[in-house]
Amino acid sequence: MPTDPALDPSVAARLKRDEHGLVAAIVQQHDSGEVLMLGWMDDEALHRTLTEGRVTFWSRSRQEYWRKGDTSGHAQHVRSVALDCDGDALLVRVEQVGAACHTGDRTCFDAGDLGAVVGAGA
Repeated sequence: MPTDPALDPSVAARLKRDEHGLVAAIVQQHDSGEVLMLGWMDDEALHRTLTEGRVTFWSRSRQEYWRKGDTSGHAQHVRSVALDCDGDALLVRVEQVGAACHTGDRTCFDAGDLGAVVGAGA
């Protein structure tokens, strides 16, 4: 499926990118609210995510685009994408197929609780 050549300028204008032109993208399972992973997107990765129905990231280590699931089969099908109030983070709600983490775990946040003191709630 061909994509448009660029991110919509009205969306691009709302983004606050880091010094590398990237925005953090938090990926969440759409129906359970489970936080699955954090990835990074530049304008092109966000454009692809918004127009292709699958999540695309910019790999900081490999310096290339990668679409989640192309090699592992553990795809992320887009359900919605939202920008936070500051414009510096995205929330990508997905239907996760298989593991989200490169370790094979369902979520990248299974590495263990850090033992924070639990605060008193209202």
